[in-house]
Amino acid sequence: MKALSSVSVAHHRLALEVSPRAFRRVALAAVGVLVLIVATGATVRLTGSGLGCPHWPTCTTQHALPRGYHSDIEFSNRVVSAVTVLTTLALALAAWRTSGLGRRGRWLATAVFVGTLAQAPLGAITVYYDLNPYLVITHLLLSFTLVSLAVLTLLEASRLVRGGGTPLPAIARLGGLVLVTAVAVLAVSGTAATAAGRFPGSSGAKVVPRLGHFYPAVYWHVRAVAAFGIVFLALTAWAWTRRRAYPWLLRGCAGLLAILAVQMTIGEVQYRTYGDVPWWLVLLHVATAATLVGWTVGLAARLWRPVGAD
Repeated sequence: MKALSSVSVAHHRLALEVSPRAFRRVALAAVGVLVLIVATGATVRLTGSGLGCPHWPTCTTQHALPRGYHSDIEFSNRVVSAVTVLTTLALALAAWRTSGLGRRGRWLATAVFVGTLAQAPLGAITVYYDLNPYLVITHLLLSFTLVSLAVLTLLEASRLVRGGGTPLPAIARLGGLVLVTAVAVLAVSGTAATAAGRFPGSSGAKVVPRLGHFYPAVYWHVRAVAAFGIVFLALTAWAWTRRRAYPWLLRGCAGLLAILAVQMTIGEVQYRTYGDVPWWLVLLHVATAATLVGWTVGLAARLWRPVGAD
């Protein structure tokens, strides 16, 4: 009888276990929805829908569901937020049921869920304080951080599936740290430039304060782009000299270069058409920024946590 009970418990545990490949798919989905929520959140701001639903979780005190263009956009973002929370919850639960996944991967997945859950009250506070620019910046920077943490979780999932790769020299790992620092400065300066731009986040009689002035903010953001570009080119040059030993690094640099080129092109057009720049162009800029941050963090992290061949 005791033997049958042990077998039953073992079968139950196996049924609850998540395979490494399944966990990697969940991690990839989490990265996708976290980039998506950056895009939908930017849509809210850029269409002037930030106060379209002035109450949370209902839309207004009179009715729970949205009625009208701005409230539809704001409420749609809340729906996407709910999907994001559920996806990251699945990620955290799967992490603790994936055999072989270390504490690093489990706690990273848990941090992604906790941070995503924290976005909901932060969003409510931001609306309550009429889109205070500092709260809006915090909201966006937290989103970038969560994308980065999800990418790190995906890296751990890939290492579980494919094993560890060949360790890289200290100079490469140092370059990765400098690159992450540069992209952090780039993200902060870009967020400040957006907060100083012509899209206040809300339409109607409510005046939403801007954070400083646009052109001085862009002045510092352009220099942050230049600093990031110099560090990136140095890493790319090193990757070219080691392309036989680390072919994945050169491919990763090529992908980052493509994203950076798109981002810089959009930014240049946005700057030259500032007076009448369409909101969807700024949306592309913000969404590409989230992709750029995530790719950079993943590339730099892989210098420290290399992945084996599939």
